[in-house]
Amino acid sequence: MDAMRNSGLDAIDQRLLDILQGDSALTNQALADRVHVSPPTCLRRVRRLVAGGWIERQIAIVSPDRLPGLTAIVELTLDQQGAERLGEFEARVADEPAVQQCYRVASGVDFVLVVRVADMAAYHALVHRLFTAAANVRNLRVFFSVKRAKFEPRLPLPKTASAS
Repeated sequence: MDAMRNSGLDAIDQRLLDILQGDSALTNQALADRVHVSPPTCLRRVRRLVAGGWIERQIAIVSPDRLPGLTAIVELTLDQQGAERLGEFEARVADEPAVQQCYRVASGVDFVLVVRVADMAAYHALVHRLFTAAANVRNLRVFFSVKRAKFEPRLPLPKTASAS
């Protein structure tokens, strides 16, 4: 069966999500015009998508090229991988503003992080706070970005049977 239909979303909801992923600053009127519904219907549907957890938040994406700083991709393996220790590490990185993304991954390292820091001194301070002070990190591999070739936060949406 169709994943989007099973989720309770129809073709209009899917179009709303797709359009909002590209530009969440559209007015309700402009959004309604693009999906061919009335503004009250559009507003009601968007509110339902937010309340249902389909839309986590609406943000502005700031260009990292306009700000000084370093972006690093960090792969790390914990010394102890029990559920409690994994949870402790996730909580620690969730509280760290320099960590932009954290993924628990399978088959290899335990976590992949994307971090953004002002400079190398800030990176060293981050390493001390997150990776050496806790002493549960066994292995760490870091890749410093020299160029962002692509960044696309848009998620591909499966097509509904009635989507055009």
